[in-house]
Amino acid sequence: MKAATLAEIKKELKHKSEEELLSYCLSLSRFKKENKELLTYLLFEAANEEGYIQSVKDEIDLQFSEINNKNYYWMKKTIRKVLRLTRKYIRYSKKKTTEVELLIYFCHKMLSLSPSIKGNTVLINLYDRLIISIRKTINKMEEDLQYDYNLQLEEMLEEKS
Repeated sequence: MKAATLAEIKKELKHKSEEELLSYCLSLSRFKKENKELLTYLLFEAANEEGYIQSVKDEIDLQFSEINNKNYYWMKKTIRKVLRLTRKYIRYSKKKTTEVELLIYFCHKMLSLSPSIKGNTVLINLYDRLIISIRKTINKMEEDLQYDYNLQLEEMLEEKS
C-alpha cells in the first residue's frame, strides 16, 4: 500500500465529521508510542511550555543519572540515547526556544559528567556539533532572545574551558 501525500490527507480530513476525526486520532495512538506521546503533548503540555521544558529536563536528569561511566564506550552509547530522546521531545514542540533551552541543558549535563568528556574525542565532537546546532537555531530567533541565549551559551562555553 502506498501512503497518500500530506496534502491529500489534509483535503480528505476536511470532509470528515468530528467523531470520525476523534476515532482516527485514537487509532493512531494505538499503533505507535510516538503518536501517543505527540497527542499527549498537543493535548496536555502545549499550553504550558515551561512545564513541558521542566518535565523534559527532569527526564534528562534521570537518564544522565543512569549513565554507566565505567568506560567511554558505554557513556557514548547512553549519551546518544539521551540525545535521541531529547531531540524527539524537541520535535513535538517545534519551538525554537524549547530547542535551545533543552540542548543547552543537555550540554551542561554532558560537561558535568565524570569522567570528563574531554578525555574522549567522540564525545567532544558530539558536544561541538551540538554547540553549532544551538548557534544556528539561536540565529533564527528574534534579536532579544538571541542576546539572552547567546549569553547562556557563552557562560556554558566558559565552563568547558
